[in-house]
Amino acid sequence: MKRRITILGATGSVGQSTIDLIARARDSYRVVALTGGHNVAQLARDAIALSAEIAVTAHEDRLDDLRARLAGTGIEAAAGEAALIEAAARPSDWVMSAIIGAAGLRPGLAALEQGAVLALANKETLVCAGALVRRVAARAGARILPVDSEHSAVFQALAGANMDAVDRIILTASGGAFRDWPVERLEHATLAEASRHPNWNMGQRITIDSASMFNKAMEVIEVQQLFDVSPERIEVLVHPESLVHALVGFRDGALMAHVGVPDMRHAIGYALHWPERRALPVERLDLARIGQMSFAAPDEGRWPALRLAREVMAAGGLRGAAFNAAKERALDGFIAGRIGFCDMARMVETVLARMEGDAALIDGEMTLDNVMATDHLARRRADEAMAQRTG
Repeated sequence: MKRRITILGATGSVGQSTIDLIARARDSYRVVALTGGHNVAQLARDAIALSAEIAVTAHEDRLDDLRARLAGTGIEAAAGEAALIEAAARPSDWVMSAIIGAAGLRPGLAALEQGAVLALANKETLVCAGALVRRVAARAGARILPVDSEHSAVFQALAGANMDAVDRIILTASGGAFRDWPVERLEHATLAEASRHPNWNMGQRITIDSASMFNKAMEVIEVQQLFDVSPERIEVLVHPESLVHALVGFRDGALMAHVGVPDMRHAIGYALHWPERRALPVERLDLARIGQMSFAAPDEGRWPALRLAREVMAAGGLRGAAFNAAKERALDGFIAGRIGFCDMARMVETVLARMEGDAALIDGEMTLDNVMATDHLARRRADEAMAQRTG
């Protein structure tokens, strides 16, 4: 039987890489649902090419356009959050969760509730609601497979080892666009400069998050949630070449590293074919040509996001949801030109401090309602902080 596949966030870079792999073995898969955002032209093209059952745009004002592009194909068209959740809940064997931001949480939970393998590329799902997500997966008998290159690397380096044998987990970071800049110059970094990644071809938001290291801060929290390790056992190294994606250190002193070219199809393909390893259309690494690789400890003065992530993990509760919401709004503000590059970390720290006044909420039970309430409140606090900073 063909394997049933759903791709949430099909028009983004991870979604497109997933489609590339699916299209290469078209006869092996039945595509249930594809979802996307504003780019309904791409969404419709992919839905037609893959004979999807339904295509969903997150934006209700794009529904007419999507319907027109799918007219006569027999493919359903839908729009809005409820439609995204309904698509994710359709019976599938494997669901790629690649919707950007907290918007990916509810569809991801819907996929887990119907027992699918969830290939998780959405960091926010675990950062905001890790305990809830793990609880839903366990109840439904679903499986979560990490697709972030770093978390997939950890998963592969563990190779079934008992977590009691793990001494530390080391994530690598490229350092982003500003890794070689003088710290004092960061205050004047422009949107265009922050949007150019030296190694990876990614969307604008994640590229800026890489430059600010908020992306890595989120990944540190995600490691804690995925692998149930204490925060002090999670480390970060700046590795400009982006060839070593993560390392796992064991109690006997051994380090197991996952090494490969920076191509998301590595991690996607591993999750798609797990527990098997199949051939993938990625470049083979030539270590002799590369010659050498470099590593350095991150300067948390340059990248305060890492410090904030450790504080969030230490305090626990629903602070991950507050951290992510504040980060998303700060990023919105930077992209809109309302605040500077360094103001993003300051805003997030301000919001986290103000959220401590709502301890009954952020120290409350990990339920979906409480997660969403924390998210909404933190966004409001962020907007207030941004208005004070720019007003």
